[in-house]
Amino acid sequence: MLVKIKVNGIVQGVGFRPFVYRIACRLGLTGYVLNLGDAGVEIEVEGEEDRIKEFIRLLREKKPPLARIDEIFVERGEEKGYEKFEIRKSRDEKKGGISIIPPDISICDECIEDMERQERRRNYFFVTCTNCGPRFTIIKRLPYDRPNTTMDEFEMCEECRKEYTDALNRRYHAQTIACKNCGPEIFLKYGNEKIRGEAAIWKAAELLNDGNIIAIKGIGGYHLACIATESGETVARLRSILGRQQKPFALMVKNVEMAREIAYVGKEEEKILCSYVKPIVLLNKRKELKNVAPRLHNYGVMLPYTGTHIMLFKKVNYPLVMTSANYPGMPICHTENEIEKMGADAILFYNRRIWQRCDDSIIRVINGNALMIRRSRGFVPMPVKMKGGKINILATGAEENVTACLLKDRNAFLTQHLGHLQHMETFEFFKEAISHLSNLINFEPHAVACDLHPSFVTTKFAEEMAEEKELPLFRIQHHHAHVAKAMAEYGLEKAIGIAIDGFGYGSDGMAWGGEILYCDIADFKRLAHLEYHAMPGGDAATKYPLRMVAGILGEYAGEFLMERSNSFPHGEEEREVERKIARKAGIKTSSCGRLLDAVAAMLDICHVMEYEGEPAMKLESLARGGKNVLEMDVERKGKEIVTGELLKNIMENLGRFSRKDLAYSAEYYIAEALATVAIEKAEEEGIKNIVIAGGCAYNEHITTHIKERVREAGLNFFINKQLPCGDGGISFGQAAVANERIKNEQ
Repeated sequence: MLVKIKVNGIVQGVGFRPFVYRIACRLGLTGYVLNLGDAGVEIEVEGEEDRIKEFIRLLREKKPPLARIDEIFVERGEEKGYEKFEIRKSRDEKKGGISIIPPDISICDECIEDMERQERRRNYFFVTCTNCGPRFTIIKRLPYDRPNTTMDEFEMCEECRKEYTDALNRRYHAQTIACKNCGPEIFLKYGNEKIRGEAAIWKAAELLNDGNIIAIKGIGGYHLACIATESGETVARLRSILGRQQKPFALMVKNVEMAREIAYVGKEEEKILCSYVKPIVLLNKRKELKNVAPRLHNYGVMLPYTGTHIMLFKKVNYPLVMTSANYPGMPICHTENEIEKMGADAILFYNRRIWQRCDDSIIRVINGNALMIRRSRGFVPMPVKMKGGKINILATGAEENVTACLLKDRNAFLTQHLGHLQHMETFEFFKEAISHLSNLINFEPHAVACDLHPSFVTTKFAEEMAEEKELPLFRIQHHHAHVAKAMAEYGLEKAIGIAIDGFGYGSDGMAWGGEILYCDIADFKRLAHLEYHAMPGGDAATKYPLRMVAGILGEYAGEFLMERSNSFPHGEEEREVERKIARKAGIKTSSCGRLLDAVAAMLDICHVMEYEGEPAMKLESLARGGKNVLEMDVERKGKEIVTGELLKNIMENLGRFSRKDLAYSAEYYIAEALATVAIEKAEEEGIKNIVIAGGCAYNEHITTHIKERVREAGLNFFINKQLPCGDGGISFGQAAVANERIKNEQ
């Protein structure tokens, strides 16, 4: 008996062919296995029927840990008289279905042991096997074979080739296989010195301990690293180099024990920290490390995920700042020419190219649920499943924290985190990432989806592509896309959506951001929203949140604003103008983010925003452990949820209650108001599902309170887990809406 098998999923670059070879040989079957150009695997097996059935069972149930089987197609064929089972050379042929290479993952425990016990890999920085190491960032094209990766420049030595061709070795057909004798080399450039090999890493560790700033080439780009001590001197110098005076830096720690010295680590957080992804995890502070995360209650912490990191922590006994090497709004540096401009004291780099840059992913645990803040290294390019049609859709995202989404055969492939597209370099990265992912999954769009905002770079890109290729274009309202991405993740048909963020272009041309929506995937109805307030100076009110205080309170805030004139960019003269024009300003917003910013400015937490979300993040940190002292009832005017009175109450009680309690009270009122109205609308519409989405959903207090109220009302609560709640997942929502509209038109 002979059967032909096609396997789709994550089956290249994860030791799948060696696994197939071993079980076939164990069962006495003959035939072959090979990689295809669509990232799938083709198998032919010949032998007794019961053994072939056992082979297929083992294929499904005993696959390698990093493999994922989405589809198995089996058909009988004519016997060919194979004499043995073998791994054959890959073919470029594409046989349909969806498969994809796995994401970049951390070095495994066995490879860490090999760095100690194998002479030719002792303290070698680039030790990998089929179970670990870079994948997405090194692949040029499919199939996933060494000549199609940036390892193509390094010829295997005799010892590595023996492992590569030994079916019982875990490096059997490991495309990144290498050792000191044949693999990439590492170098340290320090002043006029250039040190190579193991000595380069030891010297880098010495320089770090002495207070130097080192640029370190990682899997998906460069980090800037320095020791994080309680004095914070070196971290302060790093801030000067980058021009980031307030934005929190990520930390890398040697192990979980070191993490516990500086932060509180729960069970779920430890599990994520130690996973094969090794993402950045937000942890509540136990000890303050000066200048790392100013005036915030948490750190972003990750564990070492490369051999280089493991070696550095043999000599370094402090947490290391490990922040992406890029200027604000620009892509992460991934070449030596780029990093030389960053001003580090030394550069630790290796001579293997990074084909696709990829930032670290970020996760936060709220109420035991892991929420994705940034989906990138360790997750991309794994697809997210979506119910629905088979139309290929390219969705381009919003303007900040952009990812693009390629929807193909019910699989949504999101690009890595791309950043803010205001810079030409980031826009070029955006186009490059879409092109690369399209090539990997053999994607050609049949339709394009984008944000409703006419001025977004992503909108213009979508318009040009739709016109050039004569494709239908779907313009999706920002907050509808937010709610739809959560609905599509959970397969919900209808829901009441609470969409809370900083800004989204509304159907009425206004700046939305605090919305209660009735949604199905294809369409929405706006049921209620936070009160509209003037936004003096438009986007400048985001940078200077005292302008929002002026916009909300107008003349009522006169004395308060006068005392803070120095916080306006043009001083007292501007403050006077803002106060007078606030009530007449043309731009108005219902934004929850701008409301939180105004509260933060009123409590003197943040008068000038230096990074996205800063005022609201610092407000959340201040509010922790507070209590509700304002005792406000939820008030409405038509569809508007009144919020101006909240600001008045805070101002009137500035000297009476602590800032902590006022911050807590503000968050409490916002959460209570949104929950009350959403529950009421759900009951009116006869809907059991309430979804929360948008960047403000990361506020633990607000989201937790809404969740509790929804559950108490006997309703179902949903929030994104596989995708970012914020704009990093909005392209998925755009694709979902466009897909549903196309289905409805057919």
